[in-house]
This record gives sequence, structure tokens and C-alpha cells, in this order.
Amino acid sequence: MTDDIQYDELEPAPTAPVYTPDGQLELERLTDVLVELTVEVGRTRMTLGEALSLGPGSVVTVDRLADKPVDLLCNGRPIARGEVVVIDEEFGLRITEVIGAEGRSTGDPALPGPADPAALPEAA
Repeated sequence: MTDDIQYDELEPAPTAPVYTPDGQLELERLTDVLVELTVEVGRTRMTLGEALSLGPGSVVTVDRLADKPVDLLCNGRPIARGEVVVIDEEFGLRITEVIGAEGRSTGDPALPGPADPAALPEAA
């Protein structure tokens, strides 16, 4: 049995942005897409035993200084930085910097990915 089937070549997916007839970037289709936003104050690494011993009053030290901006993650990817604020007894984030696409690349060591264990400090 010979394989005489001929397949049409697939065209690559368009990489250029899609624009509306009036020249605006087409984003309307995406406005109802749900994403998860997370404010990351810092990270740490500890043994399971240390984690199980945590209780009320325990303090967990993270890898960020108190005066440094915190990260805003969208589906685990950093998109902005800002400062924590309290509004009517609730925490919020005042955005001070939006991270461009070039800053979100994996080559930026200042922006570890969501599951980058090498970016976590070792437990003391």
C-alpha cells in the first residue's frame, strides 16, 4: 500500500495584529475573556515540615524588601508593578509601572515566571 495522498500546505497563522477597517486595533472580541489577576508580595521556599508548623502569629519572610514595588500578575505572568494601598479597609494596588512585552520575556531575570523554583530563596 503506497501513500499517494497529497496534502495542501498549511499557511502559518498570522502574527501581525488584526485591525478594524477604520485602523483601530481589534480587541473587542477579547473584552469578555476572564483572566486571573494576582498581586504577588513576594516568594519564599521552605520545607514541608516548616510549612506544616505555621500557625496563627507565624511570620513568613519573603524575598522582597518592604519599600520595593509588588508585582501584578495576569494568569501568572507579570504585567505591572505597584504599591499596596488600603481603601475602606480593603487592600488594593496602585499601579506605578506597566511592564511592556519586552520586559515579560523569559530573558528578564528580574521577572521570574510563576513556576520558576530557581527564583525562590532557600529557606533559612
